[in-house]
Amino acid sequence: MRAEGSSAEKNGFATKLTIYLARGAPDTCGPGCDRWIAIEGQIDQDAASRVRRFFAGVKDPQRPIYLHSPGGNVEQSYVIARLLRSRKAIARVGRTIATACAAGTQMDAACLKIKNATGEVEAELTTYHAMCNSACGYVFLGATSREVAPDAALAVHNSRLILQLRGNPPPEVVAETRRRRIASADRDRAAFIAAMGISRELDALIHSVKFESLHVLTRPELYRFGIDTRPLAETMWRLEKGTRPFVSKVAAVKKESDASFRIMEWRLYCENKKRVPLLFAGEIDASATGKRTVLMAASADTSKEAGGPPMRFGKYEVWNGAVDPDMVKAVLASHALQIRETAPDSEGKADVTSFNIDTTGLASVWTQLGTSCTSAAAGPAKRWPVNPLQPTPWTDNPWTASTNISATPLPAPTP
Repeated sequence: MRAEGSSAEKNGFATKLTIYLARGAPDTCGPGCDRWIAIEGQIDQDAASRVRRFFAGVKDPQRPIYLHSPGGNVEQSYVIARLLRSRKAIARVGRTIATACAAGTQMDAACLKIKNATGEVEAELTTYHAMCNSACGYVFLGATSREVAPDAALAVHNSRLILQLRGNPPPEVVAETRRRRIASADRDRAAFIAAMGISRELDALIHSVKFESLHVLTRPELYRFGIDTRPLAETMWRLEKGTRPFVSKVAAVKKESDASFRIMEWRLYCENKKRVPLLFAGEIDASATGKRTVLMAASADTSKEAGGPPMRFGKYEVWNGAVDPDMVKAVLASHALQIRETAPDSEGKADVTSFNIDTTGLASVWTQLGTSCTSAAAGPAKRWPVNPLQPTPWTDNPWTASTNISATPLPAPTP
């Protein structure tokens, strides 16, 4: 059985699963984390044995594992998943970029030689457009802690059965053999998903998606199926270069009333006359009544805050303003950006929602933004938010906005 994407979706992946140790700058993989395990490429028929040998030499089970794969052999993915479960592994969907490899050549022979050598590979890490598709999803389920960032994707579909028959059996024998093998594979998949503690809804969904298609799991599905049960999922802080560079973070925030999520984005632009443009954009909570207010404060100094009533554009609300350099310094020195949304409820009382956005990695990309700003000319802002609730990492995101945020977002495409 194979569960893999088309050749277009596999473009940029090695034909064999590669696993190696990676090391990055401080806090690359989270607060206090600069070392991780990278697993990438297609899951081939000998992948499990290589992963088993690799794990035998890695004694630290706390190193997070970042997966980036189009899928491959289903049986091998089950074995690898159980190896992850035995280690109580932490798994995330993310791309590891070896710094010794030239840009865009992460899978050529020279780069694979570096990754397959002993020792740690100097690398960078990103969740942007990272994917774990098809059979890779089964590997991901093996971890006891699972995280899918809002700008990454976990996609599923039914498997394809490849029969290898000797001789020249009659068609009815082939048909019966195929039926029995498919039924057996369906039972194995259902048993595996149940053993991993995942809702049987996922098995039903996989069964309904044809092999030629892919279904990217939405944030509510990830939560409801028990795959990623965080009420707040964030991306890393990311530098967006261009004619008007900025740093941004996207978060999916669960509503308290149900299992639905709202997508939000924060952007900091280049300094302008000792003021730093700050933008907040988010999906409007349809259940909320009255005019909302959003306030953002630095956890290191809560007196440094910004925000106000956002403006509405279709199903989105946007606060677009500026903060002084002192607040930026306070945010860079903080462990979190504190967000407080206030709206009147049906009885006229204040309904307050509070949560924190992690600022790990912001200082590094802020420095990079300063370099980008000196060489960039003024120009239109890029699209926002970065990803919809249903991420489609193989196509551009659908939103558009001008510098004064006057454009209305377009409908999201079907993945």
